[in-house]
Amino acid sequence: MDIFANNLQQQRAVTEQLRREAAIQRMPVTQAVSDIIKYVTDHEQEDCLLVGFSSQKVNPFREKSTCSIL
Repeated sequence: MDIFANNLQQQRAVTEQLRREAAIQRMPVTQAVSDIIKYVTDHEQEDCLLVGFSSQKVNPFREKSTCSIL
């Protein structure tokens, strides 16, 4: 009986998860892609990887200076 009750509880949990997933509002891929393209083109001037950095000091990817002991 314990195995049956455990199996029933697992199936109820799966059913609830499927109901939550079915209730999620979906959008067509074409609309999502067009939204992403619009966002990227609207913000491309702010993207340092596309336009570069104004100076080396603000570049977090610059090579760090090494310390050499004489």
